[in-house]
Amino acid sequence: MRILMTGTAGFIGFHLALRLLAEGHDVTGIDGMTSYYDIALKQARHARLRECPGFTCHEFMLEDSGALARACRAARPDIVIHLAAQAGVRYSLENPGAYVSANVVGTHNLLEQVKDLPVRHFILASTSSVYGASLEIPFAEDLPCNQPLSLYAATKKACEAIGHSYAHLHGLPITACRFFTVYGPWGRPDMALFRFTRNIFAGLPIDVYNGGDMQRDFTYVDDLVEAVCRLLPLPPATQAGHGASPVAPYRVVNVGGGQPVGLRDFITAIERATGREAICNMLPMQRGDVPRSWADCTVLEQLTGFHPATPLQAGVDAFVAWYRQWYRAADGA
Repeated sequence: MRILMTGTAGFIGFHLALRLLAEGHDVTGIDGMTSYYDIALKQARHARLRECPGFTCHEFMLEDSGALARACRAARPDIVIHLAAQAGVRYSLENPGAYVSANVVGTHNLLEQVKDLPVRHFILASTSSVYGASLEIPFAEDLPCNQPLSLYAATKKACEAIGHSYAHLHGLPITACRFFTVYGPWGRPDMALFRFTRNIFAGLPIDVYNGGDMQRDFTYVDDLVEAVCRLLPLPPATQAGHGASPVAPYRVVNVGGGQPVGLRDFITAIERATGREAICNMLPMQRGDVPRSWADCTVLEQLTGFHPATPLQAGVDAFVAWYRQWYRAADGA
């Protein structure tokens, strides 16, 4: 298939593009290469993808509607996978405008360009953060998501709503995938696993919020890639069941491990993988954060027969092994 993917220099996009290219698909990648975190890491991901036959990439922001139109026309995609976004709950407190621009405007621009193309399936990346202040756990797709606690969550929920309207108005089949705390090799430096590993190797304290009384439903990146690949040939139809919209070819699907892990247990897993003890700096809950996340993956299992199952320790070990190699953070360094 011909696949147009945004965010190919990002963590998830890199892994997913590698898998699709290995399966023989043509992938046209788009990435803005912003300086939100180390551009060298993004450049290295794109360099690796360029080694694969069938990969073409463009580097521009989705707000550039002219460049986007040209790329979409050239790609003639069968499938669109929209992963590009301004991520991170904490950074949304510092630079809220970046989230409205990249997430809302960027998503709208992309939908406008592909709405009249013969796209078989549009995968829209969303986040578990949209569940916000919900007290009902595990989080199921039909829970109301009207109480976002961060601007990041609010913009992703807006993207879901905009996507539903385009599915209804233009018959564009859209699956919104709510990702739960994805981790693994080549991960983002702003995420907890990366920050904790870096500080533990450097002998520096790690910031532990809410006294460690937090839980996250961690999803290993290879499991997420498998889930998305299985969803690609399953575009939703109106009233198709399994959580599909009654008025549009649109569906929401949780992609998570289904087993929440306490923050203290998460830190212990990193200590085992690094062979070093963490120095914990206990802090109160940060604004915009949530105390727990827990995915109900029933819809994903019903649709694909797949449930993410990589053990946390195995995933953390794989990340730390990559980190050692990438940053040459050998013992004693």
